[in-house]
Amino acid sequence: MKLYMTSGTPEFMQSIKDKNPKEDLYILHGAGNSVLIQETSGKSVFQVPRVYEILETLGNFSENGYFVLQHVPVSDEGKSIFEYQYTNLSPTVQSNPGFIALRVLKPLKSDTYIILSEWTGASSYETWEKSVTLDFTSVADKQQLFTSAPYKSTYRSKSEEE
Repeated sequence: MKLYMTSGTPEFMQSIKDKNPKEDLYILHGAGNSVLIQETSGKSVFQVPRVYEILETLGNFSENGYFVLQHVPVSDEGKSIFEYQYTNLSPTVQSNPGFIALRVLKPLKSDTYIILSEWTGASSYETWEKSVTLDFTSVADKQQLFTSAPYKSTYRSKSEEE
């Protein structure tokens, strides 16, 4: 199973979604841009998508959530270590109030893995984040795991106007 991602204006993302009503497409609205994601075992409907292999999946995306994408640039030497340490997150999230869905994504054409989670709101994500150790820096110091600093981006499935 693959997850495809593309970025653009909210209007353009909506037009792609409208043209493909039979596909599982989800629009995520962030500060300054929108992202459209597609999960499928088939081909992407996007012209030039970012492509990820789904390493771990739990739950189903909803049309009304708060999404967190943790972008983690991993060195070639560190990929197996990262996958071993961060592809069993299901037990840490599934019983948390406000949790909706999780995907751990392996890039096929870059070095940046994504841990994508969906929550009912920012506070439910923040509560989970405080309760687990996703401390990428302590692992990186010991094993040169990352090619640059991990970072987080957040999105909502509804735009500010909705």
